[in-house]
Amino acid sequence: MNNLKTIAASFIIFSLLISCGGEKKKEKEGFSYENSTSEKTNTTQNTDVANIVISSDDLMKYDKTEIRAKAGQNVKLTLRHKGKADINVMGHNVVILKKGVDINAFASKAAIARDTEYIPTDAKDDIIAHTKLIGGGQTTAIEFEAPAAGTYDFICSFPGHYGVMKGKFIVQ
Repeated sequence: MNNLKTIAASFIIFSLLISCGGEKKKEKEGFSYENSTSEKTNTTQNTDVANIVISSDDLMKYDKTEIRAKAGQNVKLTLRHKGKADINVMGHNVVILKKGVDINAFASKAAIARDTEYIPTDAKDDIIAHTKLIGGGQTTAIEFEAPAAGTYDFICSFPGHYGVMKGKFIVQ
């Protein structure tokens, strides 16, 4: 009986998520299945680049929960959304947080920052780097310089995703 209630509740929640996308859908400009959009932040002339590719899907999963780079190394982080769901229903990004940032507090702020792709404007100082928010079939990439050695958290800041879509960015 409990399984039936769980399945029914899951179906209702999923139905609500799908039906909440009633507003005009964003154009998928700047994205394609093969090409990526790049944003450069804090790059240097270092020719040693860490190419990191993370894939996500409609089941709220990253294919990696750990990524690595060297301190000061240029990092090219590519996010691929292999699912089919629209950005308004199952959008994903990668947000790398600075040390000491409370993930729950950050995610609470992010959940209400819809107009800025769930990146809270008052929490920009808590972020090392972040990708754009993308929907199913889209790809995006960013370039940034790896911070000082240490372990940093990364999450998806789309509402409710950070609980399962998270990992560690290990800088040596």
